[in-house]
Amino acid sequence: MPLQKVDKIWMDGVLVDWDDAKIHILTHSLHYGCGVFEGIRAYATTSGPAVFRLTDHIVRLFDSAKIFMLDIPYTVEQLVAATKETVRVNGLDSCYIRPLVYLGYGEMGLNPLPCPVNVSIAVWPWGSYLGDEGIKRGVRMKISSWQRHDPNAMPPAAKGTGMYINSSMAKVEALKAGYDEAILLSPQGYVSECTGENIFIVKKGRIITPPVSAGALAGITQDSVMTIARDLGIECEVGHILRSDLYTADEAFLSGTAAEVVPIRSVDDREIGDPGPVTRKLQEVFFAAIKGEVDRYKDWCEHVDA
Repeated sequence: MPLQKVDKIWMDGVLVDWDDAKIHILTHSLHYGCGVFEGIRAYATTSGPAVFRLTDHIVRLFDSAKIFMLDIPYTVEQLVAATKETVRVNGLDSCYIRPLVYLGYGEMGLNPLPCPVNVSIAVWPWGSYLGDEGIKRGVRMKISSWQRHDPNAMPPAAKGTGMYINSSMAKVEALKAGYDEAILLSPQGYVSECTGENIFIVKKGRIITPPVSAGALAGITQDSVMTIARDLGIECEVGHILRSDLYTADEAFLSGTAAEVVPIRSVDDREIGDPGPVTRKLQEVFFAAIKGEVDRYKDWCEHVDA
């Protein structure tokens, strides 16, 4: 989706003009892909813009950085405040938010330890990642020929920048074949996740989502959906899923910050059907929660102007 320019981007503690948010061509992360990031959303609420589970996202950013031995020169609280400031200064009621931790200019070579660690936070207006039609009617999925990383080759628990080449290759393969999104399997053959989303199936009224041991990122939207499901009295579990389980599911859906909650219409041309009642109910409550309309989940909405 094309970027919509806003006024300011936060870079290492300073708000700079959008067009001046530049880095050197010899920035280390540009060459070797060592960096971590988050995808976060702010939504319009009756009390002004609120960032959905902001602190949880920033904590996960620090966890990712720890895995890669990147020492972020800020605290969680400072980056939470910086995120709110960036949304506020750009005057946005709702937006996508991209914090990025990367290795900057000054050293080159495979040893990242001497490199400076830089942090930026950008925000911009962004609609539905898989389209409004996808949210309403569901998306067509393809099992990718590309596997998710083996955890002893690349740590899937970290949201690392260079690691997303894996997702990009799977995404391109799916789009070129006429599908909306791809599903990756673990090296052991279990369903892992989509290119940027967690995946769920519904079978006999029970929700199942793959474990992190299958290479799935511990999703914050995933956790939100599971919390909502359990609060609705729906049985919800983390467990291994085979591709055949996808084909025979009663319902299936995916979740992620960018995608939100999207029904899956088919997998590998096996029709799952129209979005089912469980998916629809979870969508209904989730979309109300992110707008601060559900008292039970109001603490998920961290208000920019609190």
